[in-house]
Amino acid sequence: MELFKPEVEYFRVNNIKGNFFRYNGWPTVCKDDRGVLYTTASSYRMSHVDPCGKNCMYLSFNEGKTWTPPIIVNDSYIDDRDMGITYCGNGKMVVTWFNELHPEYWEHLDACTWFDRVDVQVVNGIAKALRHLPEGTCEKLVGAYVKVSEDYGVTWSDPIRVPLTNPHGVSVCADGTLIFMGKKMDPEYGTNDPIVVYSSHDGGYSWEFTGEVPLGEGLDGYVDMHEPHAIELPNGRLLGAIRVHNAEFFTTFITFSDDKGKTWSTPKRIGELDGAPPHLMVHSSGAVICSYSCRTYGKMGEKAVVSYDNGETWTEDYELDLRVSPNQHDLGYPSTVELEDGSLYTVYYQAYGDEDMTSLLACKWRLNGK
Repeated sequence: MELFKPEVEYFRVNNIKGNFFRYNGWPTVCKDDRGVLYTTASSYRMSHVDPCGKNCMYLSFNEGKTWTPPIIVNDSYIDDRDMGITYCGNGKMVVTWFNELHPEYWEHLDACTWFDRVDVQVVNGIAKALRHLPEGTCEKLVGAYVKVSEDYGVTWSDPIRVPLTNPHGVSVCADGTLIFMGKKMDPEYGTNDPIVVYSSHDGGYSWEFTGEVPLGEGLDGYVDMHEPHAIELPNGRLLGAIRVHNAEFFTTFITFSDDKGKTWSTPKRIGELDGAPPHLMVHSSGAVICSYSCRTYGKMGEKAVVSYDNGETWTEDYELDLRVSPNQHDLGYPSTVELEDGSLYTVYYQAYGDEDMTSLLACKWRLNGK
């Protein structure tokens, strides 16, 4: 793929200093019909794995130049992660996330091995509070969820359980159907859960199984396939992109469906792409943009590849932000939205400067020649 370095303007969505709970992760951005931008992420955290994590939303009324403080949309007793957001039209929005209860939470809370940058007394206080909850309280929360708003995110429905998860949420098809490609969450499978697709025909309140994605080309099991995202292309096909992560590589595979998600082609790698997880979007020019992050030492950062033939080939590789702190390899999950003038705005998480915890950052850029 051709390498292209666009002119980039950088912004901070949420960068907190002097606070225990300043870690942010796994953002998604979208835009409503009024031009307002929304970013969702897991914030108020102390670490990459942390029961304190809250699902938050940030709004920008000036195309990403400045952002509101965090608005808490969801906060459970356990770790609320990977909050995707989608604008569906007429004020309707859908958010997705999952709650995790890591089996070693209690051990690590006691030892503070995951929270070595914060005060031991703070961590021990959190561990004590969690242990005093009624038995089974935390375990009942584990799973993936959807919430729906009918008023531009001012109020939200009760959580709706779903059997799959991904970092960047659902997509809207031309006929109004919502498509949700995710990693199935089923204890029967363990880590070998397949990638599945569910659809909603009532704006996100109910979901039905639509199809399952076959095992990727050359892979030994679904344990290598994670964190997908799917969109409808201008030609009516569905395109899915999937993080593939094993001892050999950390990359992105793509797959197509010609029957509204019931069946899918065998996922194949995008060239020699070095990075994941993917976020897909279609530019007004017809170009398909796949945002991703690279975690290979020496070239870590936020990037994007572009296709001008509905995902068949990927011709350009854009370097968006390679200003990675030498103290951090924890970064990524970029997602991209188009601004009014055709430029692109990408949000991601990454340490700001030489800071030791990650912030929500963003950059504005343009397609080559667009």
